[in-house]
Amino acid sequence: MGNNKIIGEKIKSLREAKQLTIDDIAERSGLSKEQIERIEGNVDFPSLAPLIKIARVLGVRLGTFLDDQAELGPVVSRKRENSEDNSINFTNNEAQGRKHMAYHSLSQDKSGRHMEPFLIDVAPSEDGVDFILSTHEGEEFIYVLDGVIEINYGKDTYVLEAGDSIYYDSIVAHHVHAATNETARILGVVYTPY
Repeated sequence: MGNNKIIGEKIKSLREAKQLTIDDIAERSGLSKEQIERIEGNVDFPSLAPLIKIARVLGVRLGTFLDDQAELGPVVSRKRENSEDNSINFTNNEAQGRKHMAYHSLSQDKSGRHMEPFLIDVAPSEDGVDFILSTHEGEEFIYVLDGVIEINYGKDTYVLEAGDSIYYDSIVAHHVHAATNETARILGVVYTPY
């Protein structure tokens, strides 16, 4: 939960620095006051969509919540550095808030970035779960490394296996989840305009 705690603290710090209340953020983002309180208090592991909405309200890049350092030049991400300690966990928008995806940032040290590349471990979902599709500004690219994933995109459903990829506009309601009872691993790149 280390990186998730950092995200909540950064959001609260930025909000306070801009002299905004939780009510202000809720009204401008369309999120509930309770959801923002839970994110700031590190109770919830939010999906990317609420984080993107909060970033827009605060006038910062999504990467601001994930940044560790401000490296202006190229950033190299080593395989040995992509450990569980460096992962960020997000839910799949289920009411229970069960951790659904572990994101391993490949660029958290790069300042000024507009793309967020991640290695993502997608845990299997429980049977009978109704997925809540999310929308946010930007684009996403997904390349399946291992396993099988299913993507609900608008009214369509796509099943991707290892070696398959998809690129889509994230303003269309979507949800990504494992298509089988095994964890899948994907390379995901999220672009959000600033």
